[in-house]
Amino acid sequence: MRILVYEFASGGGLAMRDVPASLAREGAGMRAALVADLLAAGHAVVTTTDDRVRDNRLRGADVVTLPAGDHAREAILERLIGGVDAVWVVAPETDRCLERLAARAERQWKPLLGSSADAIRRASNKARLPALLRTLQIRHPRTRAMDGVADAARTARELGYPLVVKPARGAGSHAVSLVHGPGDLRRAVTLARSANRRGRVLLQEYVLGAPASVSLVANGRDAAALTLNAQAIGPSFAYQGGLTPFDHPLASRALAAAVNTCRALPGLRGFVGVDLVLTASDVYVIEVNPRLTTAYLGVRAAVDENVAALALAACEGVLPPALRVRRSIRFTSTGRITIRESAERGAA
Repeated sequence: MRILVYEFASGGGLAMRDVPASLAREGAGMRAALVADLLAAGHAVVTTTDDRVRDNRLRGADVVTLPAGDHAREAILERLIGGVDAVWVVAPETDRCLERLAARAERQWKPLLGSSADAIRRASNKARLPALLRTLQIRHPRTRAMDGVADAARTARELGYPLVVKPARGAGSHAVSLVHGPGDLRRAVTLARSANRRGRVLLQEYVLGAPASVSLVANGRDAAALTLNAQAIGPSFAYQGGLTPFDHPLASRALAAAVNTCRALPGLRGFVGVDLVLTASDVYVIEVNPRLTTAYLGVRAAVDENVAALALAACEGVLPPALRVRRSIRFTSTGRITIRESAERGAA
């Protein structure tokens, strides 16, 4: 199968705009790993690049540099989509970027090696997630959505400080703020609105606990958990990498909560991530990432299976049995992998 891998940040999606160095490194790391795994699985791979993001890890793939001009770039991307058998998109949910790219592939009747545009729209709407999780009896921080700043102060008093302010649609902790008091509230709300074309803003109870994620593969109806991962979170909620597997007393509950959340969002396919916070007694689901996440770098190093091949099989309806995690892996958001120790355990 001939597969187009389009990673937005390193692959030309930010042409004519600045490419933040951290975003470019993170995107390039995911792209290189995914391309390597697809080639190892016997597929032909076409991928795109921004000529400002040099990467010598794409040997074996057909690499196309996208030009800076919007019209020329879009025309080439359309031709690339039309010339392959399937498309794997890696992009942020911000401003519906991932959803729109998925819809482009669907308009050309190309199989998506990931979630449908409709599933992405539903999964990435953080304002609607609390109601869904309530029906599943899954814990979620108390959350309020608003269109402007007028009611922010009253809502903040209701929720109590500290609280988290974030865009209703976003990715990578962009424009997410931890607010400790009224003096920082207006700035945080304004930042969240401006990051998402002045869209809805969420004020959310801050839950103190261990930040974590579950990596899964989904087939549109069901999901299988691969690993529970600890997250390394820096200032301003910046994601810096993590550790997999995460040996936590609530690990089995975290895996079950992530699987049940994915089952409630029909149309999720391929590799999916669910972010959580684990307290001493509870599992809180924070959000769903309907796409490849940086944790892929750690998961692929921790197991012997080809994780990209598992995601492809899931897109065709076949979910894997519980994996044996062979190694404990620490990974950074830029792709550096450190093997900490051998580990022999299942995902569940």
